Amino acid sequence: MGRPKQPEALRQSLLDHAIALVLTQGLHGLTTDAVARAAGVSKGGLFHHFASKPALVEAVAAEAVARMAQAIDARLSPDPARPGRFTRAYVGAVVEDTGSAWSLLSLLLLAEPSMQRLWDDWIAAQLELHAATDAGPDLAILRLAADGIWLGQTAAMAQGLPRAALLDRLAHWLDRAAPEG
Repeated sequence: MGRPKQPEALRQSLLDHAIALVLTQGLHGLTTDAVARAAGVSKGGLFHHFASKPALVEAVAAEAVARMAQAIDARLSPDPARPGRFTRAYVGAVVEDTGSAWSLLSLLLLAEPSMQRLWDDWIAAQLELHAATDAGPDLAILRLAADGIWLGQTAAMAQGLPRAALLDRLAHWLDRAAPEG
């Protein structure tokens, strides 16, 4: 008798292996052969769950957005609804790079611009949801600064400043842009 079928578990395993390949080898390392081999299934098994490589890449991007959303949501819960709440959660998730969610998402967005739509839709919905506390250019600049700090550290371009100093300054400006209500 063969192993019991667990299609959702197999799909998640394929997705997890695809994510691991992207994080360790970049998007060029994400091949259907490599994912199938890593997950211990045939390419036919992979194509049963993901009709094509682009479908697999899109699923990886959707998973990256979902993981980033979880990292941000975890920071939103304990933070009272005051100015800058979403931005504080966003900055925290980006600079701490929880579970490599931001690394994965950034790699995909930089290497596969067609995936930008997933992120754009999600961030637009979040900014609309949090418009009462996080609208305006100052908070947008701080979210972009967090992205830049992450990218600078990832690409070893800290511009001569220690990461802690950059994060302290970012926190200072976040407090100024979103004072206690």
